[in-house]
Amino acid sequence: MVKLVNQTIFVAKIKEKKLSLFNANDIRALFGVSAVATAGLLHRYKKQGFILQIKRGIYVFPDALPPDVYVANKIYSPSYISLEFALSYHGIIPETVYEITSVTTKATRRFEVLEKTFSYRKIKKAAYTGYEVQKQQGLSFFIADAEKAFVDVNYLRLMNRQKPISRFNKEKINPEKALQYAKLFGNEKLISIIRSTLK
Repeated sequence: MVKLVNQTIFVAKIKEKKLSLFNANDIRALFGVSAVATAGLLHRYKKQGFILQIKRGIYVFPDALPPDVYVANKIYSPSYISLEFALSYHGIIPETVYEITSVTTKATRRFEVLEKTFSYRKIKKAAYTGYEVQKQQGLSFFIADAEKAFVDVNYLRLMNRQKPISRFNKEKINPEKALQYAKLFGNEKLISIIRSTLK
């Protein structure tokens, strides 16, 4: 336990393992200490401002914050970036989107983390696909491809009785691919919307 109190060793071990985010299990595995000792250490370091708790049980060094897209995948999983944020990321819509929007097979949730908003919308398991792995700052994250983000957003707008998305760059979307994704939702109205908006 004495070694753990040394912040330099603590930082070195975590960075050596390339843990951008870490939890109690990581600390126990790295330093071979008990759950009680780990909890005490994390509590003390958090109180000192040496580490930040971004969600219950998940910590980060304040001077080494990972990209928002990486955090989004980690604080609520399974999930992948989609909807408006992904459409903006792919240049499908002109607006800059500040809320990091994702879809999940779990319950719809919303988190305020590091002064940013991370939202998650539930979709059916059969439609949980159409994402790819990309990297920022050397860290991998899952994000919907352009077509899937377009279909996801229109599906959720349909469920909320909102009009389909109208301002978007049609040239960056493959209609056939989008239609295949739409069929996964098993919703005829969604299929019709995707067909008509991508004519």
